[in-house]
Amino acid sequence: MKSTKHVILGGGMVAGYCAQELVERGLKPGELVIVSGDSSVPYERPPLSKSFLAGKDSEENIRINIEGFYPAHGIDLKLRTEAGAVDSGRKVVHLRSGEELFFENLVIATGARVRKLNVSGADLPGLHYLRSLDDAKRIQAHAQNARRAAVIGGGFIAMEVASVLAQKGLETTMIVREDRIWSRLFTPAMSRFFENYYSARGVCFVKQARVEALQGSAAVESVSLRNERPVPCDLVVAGVGVQPVTDPVAVGRIEVTDGVVVNEYLETAVPGIFAAGDIANYRDTLFDTRRRVEHWDNAVSQGRHAARLLSGDRAPFVHVPYFFSDVFDLSYEFWGDPRGADAVIERGDLATNSFSVWWLSKGRLLAAFAMNRSDEERSAAPRWIESKQPVDAAKLKSAASVLDAEPLKTSKAG
Repeated sequence: MKSTKHVILGGGMVAGYCAQELVERGLKPGELVIVSGDSSVPYERPPLSKSFLAGKDSEENIRINIEGFYPAHGIDLKLRTEAGAVDSGRKVVHLRSGEELFFENLVIATGARVRKLNVSGADLPGLHYLRSLDDAKRIQAHAQNARRAAVIGGGFIAMEVASVLAQKGLETTMIVREDRIWSRLFTPAMSRFFENYYSARGVCFVKQARVEALQGSAAVESVSLRNERPVPCDLVVAGVGVQPVTDPVAVGRIEVTDGVVVNEYLETAVPGIFAAGDIANYRDTLFDTRRRVEHWDNAVSQGRHAARLLSGDRAPFVHVPYFFSDVFDLSYEFWGDPRGADAVIERGDLATNSFSVWWLSKGRLLAAFAMNRSDEERSAAPRWIESKQPVDAAKLKSAASVLDAEPLKTSKAG
């Protein structure tokens, strides 16, 4: 039996940034235990489908803190360790090893696991999913001797992996269930731009496709599709979504509904038990809704915020959702949530690689996308979303500078 002040359940990005912030706030040796099922100290996840997969970054380069950071500050980092259950009443984490960890405060940061294909042949060698550092290493090693790749999915992970594999010289096909890539987020014009950009760089698309089976004798040789020709390949990466890992907290006083339900302070109904990162279904006060976010910036921001809460700085988590992506030689950013928009405004030329897209509802900015745009557009987007003030849509569309549509100017004029 061991008792400690803080326990972080999960060894991902939340753990790395929460530990970093706690140390900066005066964490004492022996006050923090991190329970991690991973084999590596906490690392950044975005490079796994970008620079690390491409071979441009090393394992050491993507670590959040150097390996010696944790013992140097008296942090007990338990790698390759799984939690069996959390007893929220007694405030104890039961590890599968039989050990018990009693705590004052707990941060649930178990993250998410990949959704797996439920089709014939899904157990064949050659099928990969990308979630962990070890997953990225396996894809990287396989790609060295592969000739043809099939990437199943049309979201950002599938897009990033397809761009890396194509740049490695593999004949790459994206198998997309919808009628265009990333239809959940992109406008039709944006999907068209990226599809054309990928096609010009050798990536093929099979859209409105349903995977029926993976075929092969000893390893994957093709992906069988309904009403389509099979896609020949010797490497498959499936990026079909993730689901929150709630197993350790499935029983007890902690509410679980599409993740762990927390308030605007990232706290569950049990005082002293918090959730952060992919697992946290939190109250977003900016959009007046519940939200669970599976992106880098959310894990970083909530990890740091959790540390502040553990240190006694009780403030609500107020944050504009954000993510970025790199594909081929393009980099883009996205802020906010476009759901509920009644107007979409484009700036720049969607026939080029420099444009921005802005989603509005009754004049209020809900979301923005920017690729190769000015710093003033990039800084305006999150500021305007957070302000909740009306934007001058006509000026946003036509003015040389977005600052002419500044909400504060409109507010003052009124």
